[in-house]
Amino acid sequence: MKLNILTKIKVTGISLAALSILSINAHAQEKIGLQRAVTLALERNLTIKQAQFNEALTNEDLKQSRYNLLPSVSANPQGSLNFGRSVDPSTNQFTNQRVFGLSGSVNAQVVLFQGGQLRNQIIQNKILLEADRTNTAKVKNDLTLNVVTTYLSVLTNQDLVTAAIQQIDIAKLTLDRAQKNFNAGNQTLADLSQAKAQLSTAELNLTNAQNQLELSVLTLKQYMEMAPGTEIEIERPDVSKLAIQTKYNAEEVFKTALNVNPDVRLAEIRRDGFKQAIQIARGAYYPSLVLFGSAGTNYSDARSLLSGYGPTGKDEITGYLNGDLSQPVTMPGIAPITSKYPFSRQISDNFNQSVGLTLQIPIFNRFTTRTAVRKAKITYENAEVTAQLAKNNLSKIIYQAVWDVQAAEKRLQSTSQTYEANKEAYNVILQRYNVGLVNSLDLNTSLTNLNKAQFDMIEAKYQLVFRSKVIDYYLGNPITL
Repeated sequence: MKLNILTKIKVTGISLAALSILSINAHAQEKIGLQRAVTLALERNLTIKQAQFNEALTNEDLKQSRYNLLPSVSANPQGSLNFGRSVDPSTNQFTNQRVFGLSGSVNAQVVLFQGGQLRNQIIQNKILLEADRTNTAKVKNDLTLNVVTTYLSVLTNQDLVTAAIQQIDIAKLTLDRAQKNFNAGNQTLADLSQAKAQLSTAELNLTNAQNQLELSVLTLKQYMEMAPGTEIEIERPDVSKLAIQTKYNAEEVFKTALNVNPDVRLAEIRRDGFKQAIQIARGAYYPSLVLFGSAGTNYSDARSLLSGYGPTGKDEITGYLNGDLSQPVTMPGIAPITSKYPFSRQISDNFNQSVGLTLQIPIFNRFTTRTAVRKAKITYENAEVTAQLAKNNLSKIIYQAVWDVQAAEKRLQSTSQTYEANKEAYNVILQRYNVGLVNSLDLNTSLTNLNKAQFDMIEAKYQLVFRSKVIDYYLGNPITL
């Protein structure tokens, strides 16, 4: 009697897979498709947030470099209380009394010329900001590719679990038949033991496949910044209906990738930023010209206001007649008449202003500027090499990726043919086994070959999808399933 066990258990295996592929799917709370997984990862991923923070910091540096073109203004108020012999801050004369003084000034200055350093710094900060934006895009692109890779890994492992369940069904049917034949005396204990071993192997394959599936789902959750215990359901697209392109011209792919790939673009922008740093360093060779101005005033409570002179009521000796000390010459004594110097008047009377230019000419600074320029040039040359390395690396990756997708297509064709051949061989051997023409060793060997061929075909199918998506990634195309 012709019996195709693979056909018979197909529906059963798929049904069991729907119930046991993932225990976490039993009470799924959220259905996750590829686009949803990518969106959540881009929204929540902490590495992207760090890149965005660096971008924001560089943007602030750019703003500040522009603000550096504006004048700087500062106010310097000061109050003091002096005791004993001190200098009156208002009259600059020594005094021996307690003096309370106030002073204040407002100073402003603006750089008119500084060797072009301010302007070049603005240009460099613009380049650095563009580099950080490109780095953010690179992080997003890399994360997207990682999510797609992991998502395909989940799909692969789900199919491997389904295949492992089907293997267990086949192994159970084989064991049941071996047990009946053993009980009837038609087979030996060795045949029965081999059937049991085949079932144990199938169960081990299922355990390994389930472990790999759970690990790939956990990795996907981590990319989406989900708690490990979050229950999700993975949408399964029909991979067999995907339009997979496998014919690429590596050189054309490389030329396109050069314009869109963020790795190369990032290296080139950083190189331009280091080139601008040379101009900044050279600016220190030139003089700097600064326009400054200030306004200030002061107050002292020890200062008095002179309002006139008046008699003291006493005569003062101004000399002696013919040098005779007994005949002094006198005149009425006079003394200055003072009053308290009002605060507002002092502030007004002491108001002062100044304006001027400061020219600083570098003559010798122990070769500091020359060293800075040379280091900037070396850094730029190193950045040029880094940019070229990025291009070379991209070229190698592109050619390898094109070869990989072509090899994956051939491998899928080969594994599909091998699977079909092993399936037909197993069906034939099973029929011969049922009528006693082959022993259990031949049957188990055929089943093992069939299982391996099925696993290889599943992996080859998703490997081809992944390789084609890698090409889309480097071409800048949206990655979808």
